[in-house]
Amino acid sequence: MTQNLGCNHAIGRSIQVTAADRELFTYVYRPTDPQLESPRPYLHPIRTLGGDLVSVFRPHDHVWHKGMTWSLPHFGHENFWGGPTFSIDNGYEQLDNNGSMDHDRIDALDVTDEFVRFSHHLSWHRQDGVHVVDEQRTLTTRLADDGWVLVYETAMTNVSGDTVQIGSPTTAGRPNAGYGGLFWRGPRSFTGGTVLAPQGLGGDELRGQRATWMGFSGKHDDVDRASTLIIVDASDNPNHPPEWFVRSEDFAAVCPAPFFSEELPFRAGETLTFRYATIVADEGSDDTRSTLLATQATKALTA
Repeated sequence: MTQNLGCNHAIGRSIQVTAADRELFTYVYRPTDPQLESPRPYLHPIRTLGGDLVSVFRPHDHVWHKGMTWSLPHFGHENFWGGPTFSIDNGYEQLDNNGSMDHDRIDALDVTDEFVRFSHHLSWHRQDGVHVVDEQRTLTTRLADDGWVLVYETAMTNVSGDTVQIGSPTTAGRPNAGYGGLFWRGPRSFTGGTVLAPQGLGGDELRGQRATWMGFSGKHDDVDRASTLIIVDASDNPNHPPEWFVRSEDFAAVCPAPFFSEELPFRAGETLTFRYATIVADEGSDDTRSTLLATQATKALTA
C-alpha cells in the first residue's frame, strides 16, 4: 500500500497528519487546558505507521504531561511546563506562575504526498498576562525508510525586555532532574521499557548523560507488539550534545534537555533556535536498529 501523506485540519484548533489515511499524530495548536497545566500546543495521539499508540495525554501522576510538548519549567521565575515549581527552600510548590504559549496565526500549511509542513506564530504570556516571548514554530513530517520522521523547529525571541535565565529543577537544586525542552511521555505500558542511546541499551542510569540522540522501545498492552521512538538533537542547537532526561522505571520519558545542569541566559531581544528530529517506528529496537533509525532521523534535519 502506498503511504502517501495527508492532513486534516480542524480549523482554529488542530491538524491531523496521516499516511494512507491513517493517523500519525494530531497537533493541537490551540489547547483548552487549565492555567495550572501551562496551556501550550502538544502532539497527541502519536502513532506508528501500523497504528500503535506511543504517547499519553494528561496522566494522573502529572496531568501537565501532554504527549510531546515544548515545555520549560524554569523560565526565570515563570513556569511554562505546568504544575508546581521546584526551589531548594520549598521543594515543589504550586505558585501563580503557570504561563501559556498562545497560538496567534498560521503562517504555512503545505501538504504533498512526500511531506506535510505546518508553521505558526505563538506569543508566550506569564500567568499575569505579560507578553514575554514571540515564537515561530515549524513541524515537518516525512516518511522514512523505516517509519516516519517529525522535524520540530522553534525560534524563540525574548520580548520581555530583560535577560531570562532558562534552567531546570536541577539548576534550582534538585539533583538529576534536569528536564525541560522537547519532552515526550510514553504510554503506561512502556513503563520498564528500554532506553536507547549511542552508549547502548539501558534504563534510568542513562539520565544526565550527553548524546546526540536517545530514544525508547516499549511494549503495548492488548497486542503482541512493541514500538520505538528516537529523538535526534541538531548539531547547531545550543549546548549540543545535550544532557538527556530519560525515565523508564516510573514511566517512559525522553527529553533532550539543553538546560539540564546549567542555566542558559536568554538576553532581551535575542532569538534562540532549536531543531529536533523524532522518528517513530513499529517494533522494538536493539543497538543496531536504533543506530540505523537515528541515522534516518538525522538525514531529515538536512532535507
